[in-house]
Amino acid sequence: MISIYHNPRCSKSREALKILEAQKKDFQVIKYMDEVLHVDNLKTLIHLLDIKPIDLVRRNESIWKENFKNSDLTDDEIIAAMAKYPKLIERPIIINGNKAVIGRPPQKILDIL
Repeated sequence: MISIYHNPRCSKSREALKILEAQKKDFQVIKYMDEVLHVDNLKTLIHLLDIKPIDLVRRNESIWKENFKNSDLTDDEIIAAMAKYPKLIERPIIINGNKAVIGRPPQKILDIL
């Protein structure tokens, strides 16, 4: 089953959703701003994406700039910050089996479908 971690307020996330709908594939939408993403969920996503935790952070968000920008954070502290402030999570994230991609640009999701 394909999953999309989706924020309806994000234009890139909406574009990715349209791509999935056009592909006529079954998928589930996870509205991560409404549903709690626990640290373990984030660690799994980071592992599937094969990135460092900092690479999943939206570093231009005011929450990041005001609270974390000049801090020397460990990976676990970065993950905890994303769990506490889901707005910091880069989006959209698409998972297909054991493959995952951040849909920026949204057409990038076609690589794993």
